[in-house]
Amino acid sequence: MATDFRYGPPARRGHFLPPVLRAPFEGRTWREFGYLVLSLPLATAAFAFAVTMTSLGAGLLVTFLGIPLFALSLSALRGYGALERARARALLGVDVAGPEPVPDAAGARRNGVVAWMAGILKSGASWRHLLYAFLHFPWAVLGFCVTVALWATGWSLLLYPLWQWVFPMWGGVDGLQLYGDGTHNFYLDTPFEIAVTSAVGLVFTITTPWVMRALTGVDRLLVTGLLGPSRLASRVVELESDRGVVVDTAAADLRRIERDLHDGAQARLVALAMDLGLAKEKLAEDPQAAARMVDEAHGEVKVALQELRDLARGIHPAVLTDRGLDAALSAVASRCTVPVTVEVDLDRRPAAAIEGIAYFTVSELLQNVSKHAHATRASVDVWRSHDRLMLQVIDNGRGGADTTAGSGLAGLAERLGAVDGVLAVDSPAGGPTTVTAELPWRG
Repeated sequence: MATDFRYGPPARRGHFLPPVLRAPFEGRTWREFGYLVLSLPLATAAFAFAVTMTSLGAGLLVTFLGIPLFALSLSALRGYGALERARARALLGVDVAGPEPVPDAAGARRNGVVAWMAGILKSGASWRHLLYAFLHFPWAVLGFCVTVALWATGWSLLLYPLWQWVFPMWGGVDGLQLYGDGTHNFYLDTPFEIAVTSAVGLVFTITTPWVMRALTGVDRLLVTGLLGPSRLASRVVELESDRGVVVDTAAADLRRIERDLHDGAQARLVALAMDLGLAKEKLAEDPQAAARMVDEAHGEVKVALQELRDLARGIHPAVLTDRGLDAALSAVASRCTVPVTVEVDLDRRPAAAIEGIAYFTVSELLQNVSKHAHATRASVDVWRSHDRLMLQVIDNGRGGADTTAGSGLAGLAERLGAVDGVLAVDSPAGGPTTVTAELPWRG
């Protein structure tokens, strides 16, 4: 259905061990263990620095020295945040973008230290870094203690049969002492006790990786929520990107219209003018030849008018403005090369811009059905779900449609994303293909 057909990578070979038994040996487990161990010294240093500088800055506010101290400490904590993001990216696989830049950074270069301090103190990201230094320290202490205790206990007990000989040879006792009060002593020294000890260690060893994943899950939330960009800043960046997509799309549409006019109707009208000029010259000398030329020009006028109608329909069809999506999509479906059923269930019309995008989306999808799907039938369903306009196009073609870069569906997904829309494609090899589009209603 799309202009690009791609298939996923071959399935990976199955593992011999279930995930529970593989977890202690996976690289992810050891990376998370390293993250939790490193968190304690780093979080301790950051916490001590934050408490010291905050207390000192608050105490010196009356002397006006507190403000520079606050600015310096917040700037240093932003650098610590960059280190934490890099550590989370390397060990936890969490790629968190940096926060929004300091306000008035350009003005700071022009106006000096005062503007720089004002920008640091006005930045919400700076204060979130300070909050992270306070909150991460107790969690790092908990994570370190729990992880090291469970991990060391699990592996030492699991491997107890390999190092149990140390006690009788070097300690003068039969094995690991489980209980002793001076009168009675209990050592883990019989084969059964050694086996039970190793089994208990196995339980600890296969359980600890999942405990570490739960602990690092909280770390992921802290890094993402406090050290990344704010939701408002992310939304601004998203809107700026969407605006760029809209501008590029509009420019592409204008170029297409200009090309169609230049190569189509304009060229025909120029040829028509030349033919009429020749007919005018021959009118007195050879009226029959002039009549034939006028008749040919009349045919060219009809073709030019049809091209102009098609071009106008591609920009914004009159039937969409006058009668809405139901009639407009039915007209599009009638031009498809396969039979198409159209079902539109709307109690009222959405915003004109959304209606136009919906029309364009269905038109593109049906055009792909005609060109690429090798289908024998298709269907179009349009309905409203709360504050969203839903579109679904289904065909029974060969499938394989993909939204990866370079395909027609990729550009369509970008156009929908520019208005907070979503495009979902379900197209297994062999079909059928189901493309669902979701747009804001904005009626």
